[in-house]
Amino acid sequence: MTSIRTEPEGHFSVLLHEAVDALNVRSSGTYLDGTFGRGGHSKEILKKLGKGGRLIAVDKDADAVLSANSLPKENFQIVHGSFADITRILSGYQIAEIDGVLLDLGVSSPQLNDASRGFSFMSDGPLDMRMDVTQGMSAANWLNGATADEITQVLKDFGEERFAKNIARKIVQERQTCELVSTRQLVDIVTDAIPKRYQVLKNPATRTFQAIRIFVNRELEDLEQFLQDVISRLSVGGRIVVISFHSLEDRIVKRFFKKICSIDVPDRLPVRASELPKSMYRLVGRAVRASSSEISRNVRSRSAIMRVAERVTA
Repeated sequence: MTSIRTEPEGHFSVLLHEAVDALNVRSSGTYLDGTFGRGGHSKEILKKLGKGGRLIAVDKDADAVLSANSLPKENFQIVHGSFADITRILSGYQIAEIDGVLLDLGVSSPQLNDASRGFSFMSDGPLDMRMDVTQGMSAANWLNGATADEITQVLKDFGEERFAKNIARKIVQERQTCELVSTRQLVDIVTDAIPKRYQVLKNPATRTFQAIRIFVNRELEDLEQFLQDVISRLSVGGRIVVISFHSLEDRIVKRFFKKICSIDVPDRLPVRASELPKSMYRLVGRAVRASSSEISRNVRSRSAIMRVAERVTA
């Protein structure tokens, strides 16, 4: 049975072996880990690289970048930034094309476990939620200034929250008395705004925290930008592997992969199959989910879904 590897601070790399195997790593190839985290996937990729191989890792979180100090520097570099800046990053290293790229989306266990980051509704901490605390607007700053309509739209679009309007109204009402600064305040507001009969299956603040985190960090916009920019950088035989943790991310990846792997031919055009143009990309297998044994070791993996595409022609 495949073992599940745990990284420092109790972090489990989801679909570790499945994702790295899907990359089909060439020993002399050049690869990108767009979400370094605590390095689980990067370490496995490095094991497969020879002296001529190269791995570039990226992460918005400065703590994640610091954790990379223990990795060998001969064929590994890490960048503090967003994978959405892939064009600038690769150009900075004078890399024209890459042989594979991996994204493990969402929040890492160290981020969730650190109350000071504000990602978790399980413990009280500053209402921050930024992946990169050196820039951008914190969740608190946004919530204390946004209108009820703006908050409602974010909760609907990024959290698919049924009671978005109730929650937004309650936030605006409460902040008139006391500025929102902590995760506990937000949890209490959401709990009061959602009818008790709908608070059975999960913490009522789950969708609200997800929505605000996605919005503050521009997660979906960054993902769309990255996919558009990186796909043309793949070499022939190069693969893109994406692990998503909620339907909004997966929908973007699924639709993008379907688009690039399809052939755009006018409807009812009288053309033989042999005359059809060939797609530059292909899907590799079906979507992959975590095994029951992995889920038993790491409950976070239960929502993970991995999709893979490969460039087949120049």
